[in-house]
Amino acid sequence: MSDKLYPVIFAGAGPGDPELITVKGQKALRDASLIVTAGSLVNPEILSHKSEGCEVVDSAPLNLEEICALLIKGHRDGLKVVRLHTGDPSLYGAVYEQFEILKANSVPYEVIPGVTAALAGAASLGLEYTLPELTQTLIVTRVEGRTPMPEGEDLASLARHRASLALYLSAAEGPEVSRILAEAYGEDATVAILYRATWPDARVFWTTCGALAGTLADAGLDRHSLIVTGPAVEALKKGQKVAKSHLYDKRFSHAHREAKP
Repeated sequence: MSDKLYPVIFAGAGPGDPELITVKGQKALRDASLIVTAGSLVNPEILSHKSEGCEVVDSAPLNLEEICALLIKGHRDGLKVVRLHTGDPSLYGAVYEQFEILKANSVPYEVIPGVTAALAGAASLGLEYTLPELTQTLIVTRVEGRTPMPEGEDLASLARHRASLALYLSAAEGPEVSRILAEAYGEDATVAILYRATWPDARVFWTTCGALAGTLADAGLDRHSLIVTGPAVEALKKGQKVAKSHLYDKRFSHAHREAKP
């Protein structure tokens, strides 16, 4: 047992591409003596960054108490423990409950962010979610399923903003999602479905709000799929001209540049 105790590191593995883990995340894996990884959600190639002799435990068959028991024991044994989550731990990572147990047991922890699917998916499409004078807001949410939504955060309420919208964990509820989005954005509004974004078998399905449920069913998609829609998605798909940002406009001055006629 080591005399020194290390904080448990919660690291975001990114969306799938093993090169999209951060440099800090790679270093944490190289230094780790125990990695508790979120099973099939994390590309196993990411574990190539670990050192020889590092123990790896798949948390897929474990419950919360069992996972935290591993983290606590590893910490108290003087191990460098990494809890490896898919994407970014702060989004649908179920990390807060792990933090609570660690704090209750006086175990320190740190978090290393990761690239989430909504950002990786936008990169793969060449999509900018926030376009001047078209939409300046990105809503990241999910439709209600087995996990209820808080009051005021139901998909219908959020979709009424008609901003850029990225839906996680919602492919299994295709008919409901399709109905809600069609009411808010219109039957013919463009939707992109990103299946396993950045993985080797990644696919993109273009459809509309009205046809979304059928597209999901025909492709057999009920998980691992991000659904994005909104004015920016529409502009990208249809090649629309949009207003230019002031940021690089020669007529617009800011702290680092004077305006030119």
